[in-house]
Amino acid sequence: MALPQTKRYTFADLLTWDEGERVELIDGDPVMHVSPLPAHQAIVSALNYQLYAHLRGTPCRVYPGPIDIRLFQEKDQGPEDVDTVVVPDLCILCDPGRLDQKGYRGAPAFVVEVLSPSTRRHDKLVKHSLYEKAGVKEYWIVDPEKKMVLVHLLEDGRYPSPEGYTAKDTVKVSVLEDCTIDLAEVFDY
Repeated sequence: MALPQTKRYTFADLLTWDEGERVELIDGDPVMHVSPLPAHQAIVSALNYQLYAHLRGTPCRVYPGPIDIRLFQEKDQGPEDVDTVVVPDLCILCDPGRLDQKGYRGAPAFVVEVLSPSTRRHDKLVKHSLYEKAGVKEYWIVDPEKKMVLVHLLEDGRYPSPEGYTAKDTVKVSVLEDCTIDLAEVFDY
């Protein structure tokens, strides 16, 4: 749900707001989110568990939300210059030089959004477009109701039609070498 727009907000504004609020900025517009449902949290936990085990000993790390991702922030820009901040449900960050105490600057290698009744449209349209534009190489949309995962892989700066997977499938994480996710475990809730 978008808040009434009275001005263009930036990451500098967001940093002054209550830490307990789940807020994203989309082109200066604040978007508030409600707390996720238990199935949503179970899915994020299962994905985090499998990815964490695979990434041990590598420079990449998995981060379950909330973590502020400043998709388009350039190295020389400050918080007052950033008007788009997303909070993915889960992401893999492989460039430790872009990680700071306030989150991450730039596009993650891998992002997962778990659909909720309140975020379904936002995740499938707005965030899909932002992740594509920012150059996120792999974007998963997880549907808890259908127990399905849509995998979007960036090709020539665009996400072509996604591949769909169900709870009986094992899915390769394309941005990681030799990494697969057992969806039976992800949808075991």
